[in-house]
Amino acid sequence: MNKTSKTSIFLKGLIKENPVLVLILGTCPTLATTTSVISAIAMGLAATAVLLCSNMVISALRNIIPDKVRIPCYIVVIAGFVSVVQMLMQAYLPDLYDMLGVYLALIVVNCIILGRAEMFARKNTVFDSALDGLGMGIGFTIALLLMATFREVLGNGTFAGISIPVLSEYNVPILTASPGGFFAFGCIIALVSAITNKPKDKIGCEGCAAAETCGGKCPSNEKKEDGVNA
Repeated sequence: MNKTSKTSIFLKGLIKENPVLVLILGTCPTLATTTSVISAIAMGLAATAVLLCSNMVISALRNIIPDKVRIPCYIVVIAGFVSVVQMLMQAYLPDLYDMLGVYLALIVVNCIILGRAEMFARKNTVFDSALDGLGMGIGFTIALLLMATFREVLGNGTFAGISIPVLSEYNVPILTASPGGFFAFGCIIALVSAITNKPKDKIGCEGCAAAETCGGKCPSNEKKEDGVNA
């Protein structure tokens, strides 16, 4: 695989196949940990570390793990790295550990991590899987940071706990509550969709983030083929 292809593996997780803003995965930690910028960055970095390490290990063992038990094996690998991250954070960053709470342990069942193991790491080399994990992890962190900035700045009038003079007096507290999380999530997804989506007449399997899963049987592709056959 050439250098351009390897670069595209890393970059696709940032925007084109951003796990949160395009593939709409990992919404639970996205909504729960984005009330502050600090907790969002901590969750993003923790998930990135687990995603990178688990992708590499699963790729290295892809020819050894029996196909029938691959999902349980993936979960064991992911749980092992999550435990390491939890213990390190509890020992050296106890405040962040308390801030993230149960959502740190729930990285084990984060569909982004298990999804990349199933869709990419088990089919590709260790290096490519590392690039995929790093790109997806950074994309996840960017999405959390966008959400947290929107919610904390407008909801609390602060950024990373630092007060913003005008906004601290005229904030919108509901943005830090659950309804505000869904509102911010919808706004950011709509903005990203408006920027990145292709015109409808160009929709097809090429460039589709879900092309690997549908096998070319999505409604838009069938409609396109019917028009050609007619």
